Amino acid sequence: MNVSATSRNLNYPKAAFAALLAIYGIICARSIDEGTFLDRVDLIAHEAGHLLFGYFGEFIMVIGGTLGQLLVPTGIGIYFVLRRELFSSSVMIFWVGQNLLNISVYVKDAAAMELPLVNIGGGEGMHDWNWLLLKFNVLAWDQIIGNIIYSLGVLFIAVSVGLGFWFSFEREEAVAANS
Repeated sequence: MNVSATSRNLNYPKAAFAALLAIYGIICARSIDEGTFLDRVDLIAHEAGHLLFGYFGEFIMVIGGTLGQLLVPTGIGIYFVLRRELFSSSVMIFWVGQNLLNISVYVKDAAAMELPLVNIGGGEGMHDWNWLLLKFNVLAWDQIIGNIIYSLGVLFIAVSVGLGFWFSFEREEAVAANS
């Protein structure tokens, strides 16, 4: 008769990285108006999203920046899941959450339009979320919508950190043979 037992060993570097993500997540959530080291990467993904989705019409082009910000870490996360690198995929969930925090700032600025805008093509920039919320006649709700997106970002970060700690435990199966 074979009896299978599972032991779980903590991978200390992964656990330490998950702890660092928790600290960084708190910093991001508490100071969303200040830039973080991922913001430049996020900006590139955002602007590339406009260029990529610009072929599919004005609406998709405008929302394409936000889609680019979310699809880059999601795509990398899917890659890690397919390779069964689940700890790495949890880090990508963190990146999605961090992007949602940034997006919430942009959404909450839709009515005031005080944030500096980046424009690749030159000329006057367009505030994506002002345009989108005006299109759906919900510009007056920019703060509420932004707060919902912020909350989703915090949730994604919390789930990411939890999964990071969970996947820090490596499972080893031991099979004992009883005669």
